Amino acid sequence: MEIQMKDIVKSFGSNKVLLGVNLDIKSGEVHALMGENGAGKSTLMNILTGLHKYDSGAIYINGEQRTFDNPKEAEENGISFIHQEMITWPDLTVLENLFMGREMKTSWGWIKTKDMRSTAQKLFEDLGVNIDLNREMRTLSVGQQQLVEIAKSLMSNAEVIIMDEPTAALTEREISVLFDTIEKLTAKNVAIIYISHRMEEIFAISDRITVMRDGVSVDTKPTAQTDNDEVVRKMVGRDLEDYYPDIETENGDVLFEVKDLSDGRHYKNINFSVRQGEILGVSGLMGAGRTEIMRGIFGMDKLASGKLMLDGEEITINSPADAIQKGIGFLTENRKEEGLILEDSLRENISLPSINEFSRTGWINTKEEKEFADLLIKRLTVKTVSGEVPVSTLSGGNQQKVVLAKWIGAGSRVLILDEPTRGVDVGAKREIYMLMKELAERGVGIIMVSSDLPEIIGISDRVIVVHEGHIAGEVEKEELSEEKIMTLATGGYK
Repeated sequence: MEIQMKDIVKSFGSNKVLLGVNLDIKSGEVHALMGENGAGKSTLMNILTGLHKYDSGAIYINGEQRTFDNPKEAEENGISFIHQEMITWPDLTVLENLFMGREMKTSWGWIKTKDMRSTAQKLFEDLGVNIDLNREMRTLSVGQQQLVEIAKSLMSNAEVIIMDEPTAALTEREISVLFDTIEKLTAKNVAIIYISHRMEEIFAISDRITVMRDGVSVDTKPTAQTDNDEVVRKMVGRDLEDYYPDIETENGDVLFEVKDLSDGRHYKNINFSVRQGEILGVSGLMGAGRTEIMRGIFGMDKLASGKLMLDGEEITINSPADAIQKGIGFLTENRKEEGLILEDSLRENISLPSINEFSRTGWINTKEEKEFADLLIKRLTVKTVSGEVPVSTLSGGNQQKVVLAKWIGAGSRVLILDEPTRGVDVGAKREIYMLMKELAERGVGIIMVSSDLPEIIGISDRVIVVHEGHIAGEVEKEELSEEKIMTLATGGYK
């Protein structure tokens, strides 16, 4: 399938999102679509698949001008969109999610469960996916849910597959499986539109790159004819300094300590500490228990045993409210469901952990609250028309900044960041790293969980590695390497 999008313009009210974008897709290629959060990439893809109508321009499919009325029609015509924010039915099984709206039925209308199971099992085997089809979607990790979404797309016999940050929550092995699958698909003339902020992936897998900036397509080039620096420069409109900032803070006394922590299921005998001004990296493969440990510390999940120490004294945390009161903040991996109230404004989200600061005898001083939120919005360079608009209107990277803003505003002394730059563009990543540096310089103890090994190595003072619910080892900054971390993460010894 050949696609040409010419001079596409789109506004939402007074907000001009696309100012004239050109994109052409060829059969059998991996075409990377690059740009900062808010550049218009997702809007462009939503226009292609019929979710939004463009204001002007034209779309040609195999040389014929046409548009789709909705995403279902686009999918029926061979264009499938795997969204970054997955659309799933959490209370249904994996099998039911795979066949939702496309169930196999007999002529009498009976669902052919056995045939559906056989088809799904073969597809999973081809993808190298080992997930029980009877499991409820809510029990799967984010990475596992992503693999189910990819499998669902492949079941539609698509000729063009749009992948929006498909590897953001995948392990190295799962990424390798995905890349192998993409190679098989392109060999069958399936085109892949690949949206990602991971430069190493773009240069490993794509044939051509189109860069967007501020609603305009800046350039399209064969991947072999450009490099990382040129792509970044075109994305942000300027040169970036060294990607990871130098963080040379003097680590102070032990601020927070975990002793013999267990939940009786996902992890046990967890021991570590973080000092004032230290960035402690937490690495490990998906499913190792990293996120579960952080949820237990923050009071989101029940602990079976162990102690939490703050400033050398034992503290009790039975709920997130207890953690916040003790000065502990948690940027969760799943920002949409656990980090934000999407229908509320930026102001309301940012002030939520600090709301008592603006309360007077049961009344909220909205003027003070607004000034507080506006200051943080400006400080974190959140791209928004106002602090009063719903958080749901922001791009993924800007939503992540809002979550950070609320914990910075709450004055957190210990800040847990679970995949803080997942789905965030290169410019915003550096801004987040600079914020982490500033917080560390102020004496905040930061615990950063990340699946991005270069990030872990580039930003951490020290790294602990989790393997199958245990801490497999600890690596000091001067000894950090991908090989040492992966050896520990897979059960070996450094």
